[in-house]
Amino acid sequence: MSSDLIPQFISFAKLIMLTIVPFVLASQGTMLGGRTGVYIVAQEGIMLVGASLGFVVSYLTGSNVYGVLAAVAVGALFGLVLAYFTTSLKMNQFVIGLSLYFIGLGLSTLIPKLVIGVTLTPPLIPTLPILPIPLLSEIPILGPIFFEQNWMVYFSMLLTFGLWYFMYKTQAGLEFRSVGENPKAADSLGINVVARRYLGIVIGCALMGLAGAYLPMVYTGTFTEGMVRGRGWLSSALAFFGGWTPHLIFFGSIFFGAIEVLAFRVQIESRAIPYQFLLMLPYIATLLVMVFSFRKSRVPAFLGKNYDREKRTV
Repeated sequence: MSSDLIPQFISFAKLIMLTIVPFVLASQGTMLGGRTGVYIVAQEGIMLVGASLGFVVSYLTGSNVYGVLAAVAVGALFGLVLAYFTTSLKMNQFVIGLSLYFIGLGLSTLIPKLVIGVTLTPPLIPTLPILPIPLLSEIPILGPIFFEQNWMVYFSMLLTFGLWYFMYKTQAGLEFRSVGENPKAADSLGINVVARRYLGIVIGCALMGLAGAYLPMVYTGTFTEGMVRGRGWLSSALAFFGGWTPHLIFFGSIFFGAIEVLAFRVQIESRAIPYQFLLMLPYIATLLVMVFSFRKSRVPAFLGKNYDREKRTV
């Protein structure tokens, strides 16, 4: 690689790492629910309400920390509602998920208008600062890409490793995965299926709320309606693309992040291509990826089904 191209490559790769965070958090949250047999389809709505509430709380308190906590809390609340209706009341997962999506969509526009009102200039919050990691950030090429980021980029990488280790290197992770494969067998071994479903859904939705809060806190400094722009739906496709495994989901997020950054750069540097087409690129990539990977992707055997321990078979 020539010396002229190295700075351009570093800049492009840094933007990709900055862009993948919402994909990583939301799709890992989808994976957590799916590993217990619950297919969450409310990602877009939860991310929107997380972005909205996270922005409003940050604006009112002057602290992104409180905004992050608020986004995580509202995501967890949505997860608790989803878990109650699907696990305790055993209602249809897709119907409840879509209902929560529309609730989140409505709340995301209502909250800022009720709390802040309509203003001539958009209210702004400080964006997350870059926090270089000493020594590691000085590594040639890789240092600036991976270790000159904001703390949520680091968190997404640590989360991926932590989930992979938990799922495949611990007894608790094996029990967790067994709930999404054969809950009847897991129940017969004394594993609390209901508790693990609640845990997977609530933590998964909390991560989706955090993914939404990332957008105003890093991208724009303000909240705009519909700013999630389909990333929640793409995170669902990412779970399939990554085979419901944390590390492959992370690599898939890098692919989708690269597509998004590429579309953005082409939109800035060239007017020959209509921007509407560039906005379609992530979804076109999703269709192509799903066509070639769906048959090879192994999903949890009990995905999308409700478990009733009173039934003789599952």
